[in-house]
Amino acid sequence: MLNAEINSNVLKDLVDIVGTIVDEVKINLNEEGLNLKAVDPAHVAMVDLSLSKDAFEAYEADETELGLNLKKMEQFLRLAEAGEMVRMTLDEDENRLVLEVTNITQKMALLDTAGMTDPNVPSLDLPLSLKVKGKYVLNGVKASENISDHISITANPDGFEILSEEDEDMVRLSLNEEELEELNANEEVRSLFALDYFSNMIKCVSKDTVLEIELGADYPIKIQFSFAEENGSVRYLLAPRIEST
Repeated sequence: MLNAEINSNVLKDLVDIVGTIVDEVKINLNEEGLNLKAVDPAHVAMVDLSLSKDAFEAYEADETELGLNLKKMEQFLRLAEAGEMVRMTLDEDENRLVLEVTNITQKMALLDTAGMTDPNVPSLDLPLSLKVKGKYVLNGVKASENISDHISITANPDGFEILSEEDEDMVRLSLNEEELEELNANEEVRSLFALDYFSNMIKCVSKDTVLEIELGADYPIKIQFSFAEENGSVRYLLAPRIEST
């Protein structure tokens, strides 16, 4: 059973966040809200998302699984004006999700979740953590896109850096400790990442969003942030590119 009403902005954010990783996803519902875990087909990136029932205007749900095509959901949400309410119910007899916004109703066929497993989120004890406003990282990524297909991320007790270089071209974002929201570092770490993956993850955050980043040398990067007025939480993991020696 599902009977819920949610602001279209929150639902659009959820689809954008997860859609950077996969086109199809299994969502686990229970009386407290929803959660999901997904890995991209290349097993390079992972998303782990939770959304509390407090993010909804109204919410009732039994423990169940929904297999959703995010492209179809995105197309439906284009019909909703910013801030409009979307009503969601579950037609269990027909195995369809019923979506309503203003005077439009759409019934969306659900995907079979039998082959959709919940990936294990690796437990990483990374040596360095920091908090940074999204606007800085967004600018660094935007500048890097004109240079190369990868970026290096470095952090140390003095600050944080994103560097992209190819041949004789180079762009660098440098932030000192005072420009960061928080910095916990006893050593310098550096890792290389595919820019397209990193860029897609970052582009779904707002300029004022505070990103919590954890790093280790040649380890996956962990990026965490909140959405839906702190009622939703997201954790991305992105595997590094190992430089050839």
